[in-house]
Amino acid sequence: MRKKLEQGVIDLYDRFTHGEMDRRKFLEKLSILAGSSTAAYALLPLLQNNYARAEIVPENDPRIVTETIQVGDFTVYLAKPAQGDRFPAVEVIHENRGLNPHIKDVTRRMATEGFLAGGVDFLSPLGGTPADEDKAREMIGTLDRPATIAGAVAVVDALRKRPESNGKVGAVGFCWGGAMVNALAVNDPSLNAGVAYYGTQPDAADVPKIQASLLLHYAGIDDRVNAGIDAYKAALEGAGKEFQLYMYEGANHAFNNDTNAARYDESAATLAWSRTIEFLKSKLA
Repeated sequence: MRKKLEQGVIDLYDRFTHGEMDRRKFLEKLSILAGSSTAAYALLPLLQNNYARAEIVPENDPRIVTETIQVGDFTVYLAKPAQGDRFPAVEVIHENRGLNPHIKDVTRRMATEGFLAGGVDFLSPLGGTPADEDKAREMIGTLDRPATIAGAVAVVDALRKRPESNGKVGAVGFCWGGAMVNALAVNDPSLNAGVAYYGTQPDAADVPKIQASLLLHYAGIDDRVNAGIDAYKAALEGAGKEFQLYMYEGANHAFNNDTNAARYDESAATLAWSRTIEFLKSKLA
């Protein structure tokens, strides 16, 4: 498929995964773009996440220790360095597919960088993240938003109080999780730092409530999310907030997800990750 058509397919998949159409309508439109239903089904493995590629840091990596804890109604996958006794803490917030193998791996990656990292399963109140991604996306859409934000705030508090925490807590989130980082910053004045990857923005009127330092990563090819950048940036500047904003030209929404062949951008992901780690270390030390 030509590059132009490939981007059209990616854009269509993004609309589907963010609730603009059901699976039947998506497959109908994909068949038109691909030229046939057979070609459409052949494209699906490229568009969907392949969790066989998720384990960059294995569960049994000797550099880290993992466990699962409960914070209220929410299950938290905890990873920390195997050596040391006081670490800056980071809440890791998943995409709209729940706490899947990729986000668990991101949580472990955080631990190898010297953080006490907690990957939260925000689908816990509904029985936890299912293996079926379509089902997970449906479940995300039914979450009680105030209760979800309250859960994110509770996890920040729990991480801060852990005996292995140095008392400072940040958050990093992707897509739906990026939007949740922004919401968490609005609703938790104790949050020290927030990193939002391609997350939709809070209302400008709520920006003055933010106390955390922010690092905002956006994809150049992401009209849906990027529509709110200018207003968010103006509100942050107007309120005198501390933030850094980076645009990764040519990158698609979800460019950090290395289990997704269609949208992963190694160059953008590597640069954004290095900026993320440097930022969190500087703000949470």
